[in-house]
Amino acid sequence: MLSEYADQIPGLHRDLIKNVTAALDEDIGSGDITALLIPAKQHAKARIITREDCTFCGKDWVEETFRQLDPDVTITWHFADGQRATANSTLFELDGPARSLLTGERTALNFVQLLSGVATTAQQYAQLVAGLPIKILDTRKTLPGLRSAQKYAVACGGCHNHRIGLYDAFLIKENHIAAAGSIKAAVTKAREIAAEKPLEVEVETLAELDEALASGADIVMLDEMSLEDVNRHLEGKAFTAQLELSGGVDIAQINAQKSLFKNISRISVGALTKHCRAVDLSMRVG
Repeated sequence: MLSEYADQIPGLHRDLIKNVTAALDEDIGSGDITALLIPAKQHAKARIITREDCTFCGKDWVEETFRQLDPDVTITWHFADGQRATANSTLFELDGPARSLLTGERTALNFVQLLSGVATTAQQYAQLVAGLPIKILDTRKTLPGLRSAQKYAVACGGCHNHRIGLYDAFLIKENHIAAAGSIKAAVTKAREIAAEKPLEVEVETLAELDEALASGADIVMLDEMSLEDVNRHLEGKAFTAQLELSGGVDIAQINAQKSLFKNISRISVGALTKHCRAVDLSMRVG
């Protein structure tokens, strides 16, 4: 059963089933010919071990893999999504037909290594702002077809989700502003289209920041702007919008600029999903 983090991601369970179906199809194709070397009735047990410290994620993708492949496989879990695991820990155990364990191994581990990698990276970023009134958010820079899975992993790691897609929030960027004629015009039109949707405007200059704040945007994204300049510019000014730091933000930048975050409540980090490294896992039979 998916953890509580799943509630904030529409369609996650539907996508999970589709992802597993596609993964098994691309791997097995017309059949696992190597598995045919093993007698059909042979039984086996296996342990899945992490070779490095990680934040575990991917439980339901493993369960769906073996549900589709062979319901006779039983799984014993030692970690839940979002829990920290140290190197050489057994994450879970498999028990069932040997052919099924070996056929499903790569699909199951591919999901776990990717999602645990995302969750591990997310936890590293979340720890940077622990105790501060700041949310680290992901972006739409995700692997095609795996957006909901990666956004779930981000939440398991302690960070937060930005908009899921193009449908659940406005993000008015440079080209939208140019096409609409101005920030004010773009915001006014957006409110006419869907007043209930969150509305964010990306700005690159202090003049654009002033216009976005005056327009009534809910969130203003500062794209690679100097926080020193922004803080000086906003000194003594009242505003209600949340300010979001964006533009190639990484761990080093966050650490170096913490003293400048007094006006920042959100930091969006594309690296949470596009720069993550898969966790090194191993399955041992016997």
